[in-house]
Amino acid sequence: MIQRIVKMTFRQDSIQQFHRLFEEVRERIRAQPGCHSVELLQDVRHPEIMFTYSQWDSEDTLNAYRQTELFVQTWKRTKSLFQERAEAWSVALINKA
Repeated sequence: MIQRIVKMTFRQDSIQQFHRLFEEVRERIRAQPGCHSVELLQDVRHPEIMFTYSQWDSEDTLNAYRQTELFVQTWKRTKSLFQERAEAWSVALINKA
């Protein structure tokens, strides 16, 4: 299993718009083959900085999702709201406390 973390910095005037977009697509992302969860996190001091945290069976299932029309359209809408370029990491859990 892998975890995908995406850091996004939004324009101040786009924060609520992104919250609505995420709510609109969250369950459809979660329903994708290989997706176990998807969450939205927001920096407590800098509300324009948000992270998506999702868990996938493998990089293959994540990459398959990234080829879907859902991802393409959602990412296009999301990118239009950015203040800065997004950063993303795919990580594996090594040790759980």
